[in-house]
Amino acid sequence: MHSLQKFTLFGIGFLLLILLYSSSKSPIENNSGRKSGNSLSPKSDTIPNSDVSILLTGDVMLGRTVMIKSLESGDPNYPFLKVAGTLRSADITFVNLENPIIANCPKYESGFIFCALPAMVKGLTFAGIDVVNLANNHSRNFGEKGLEETVKILKDNGILATGLGRLVTIERDGQVFGFLGFDFTVKNPTEADLKLIKESDTKVDILIVAVHWGVEYTSTPTKQQREWARQMADAGADVISGHHPHWVQGIECFEKPKGVDTIPPLGWNRFTPQDNTCPSNSTLVYYSLGNFVFDQMWSEETKKGMVVELNFLDSELQSINQQKTYMFKSGQPQFVKD
Repeated sequence: MHSLQKFTLFGIGFLLLILLYSSSKSPIENNSGRKSGNSLSPKSDTIPNSDVSILLTGDVMLGRTVMIKSLESGDPNYPFLKVAGTLRSADITFVNLENPIIANCPKYESGFIFCALPAMVKGLTFAGIDVVNLANNHSRNFGEKGLEETVKILKDNGILATGLGRLVTIERDGQVFGFLGFDFTVKNPTEADLKLIKESDTKVDILIVAVHWGVEYTSTPTKQQREWARQMADAGADVISGHHPHWVQGIECFEKPKGVDTIPPLGWNRFTPQDNTCPSNSTLVYYSLGNFVFDQMWSEETKKGMVVELNFLDSELQSINQQKTYMFKSGQPQFVKD
């Protein structure tokens, strides 16, 4: 065979090898983006999964004097200026949003009717908020229309909303995280609520449930809350993130006894996490993460909050990092040491 023919055949073979190699490297799609741009670069299936960090915070209320101070300063990012870097660094940040966002929001300085103007959503995007819970006692302060407007404004800004009777999901590094929200300040958990948790658990790897409950301005959960937490753990919740008391409350793990399919009503294993760890087969419960962004500056406890970072790998909780926050200025938290 002539040398030219050999060279031509060699070149064709080399090109075929390149094409075959390239076709074998199919990307893995991610159904939701990171903190900016709402898109993720495709990852090769040869790259191993990494830890996924989930950040949980206490109550976020962007209305009343928080909004007035932000707008007067000309910066809707004001509430998050000292914490946004940490919030944005997480893969998913989940908060309880304690107010509707509506175009005709009046500037209340007091009272219990909360709302925020659409300009305030810029602070949420600046802080990298991915999901908000709207199942609370203030989301409908301006009725169903106000709630619908809130959901639309959030969606237009790339923020998901849960607590509306349906599951919200986000995929990160091959792990599917589900988010639900319930308001138990005016009603008890129903069979329909527990059924939704149970059905949602089958659709995701990790199920995080936000719950509005408990007695305001108290430091300990009630016996009723503990029973509800047991029921939600039994239904399939992996993490319960509590809000409403405006004070930071206790933490517990609910461990399912070995050899049983459900957590028994009495004698179930409940304990405070040791060294920020829980057994892999348990449900982690934060009864209240306190205030994160609020204008309740009239007591020390209402100025305090807790931010929790949970790291998951292959659908298993790897580590827990808890950070305290304090509002030295109204509506503007910052991280503090013990």
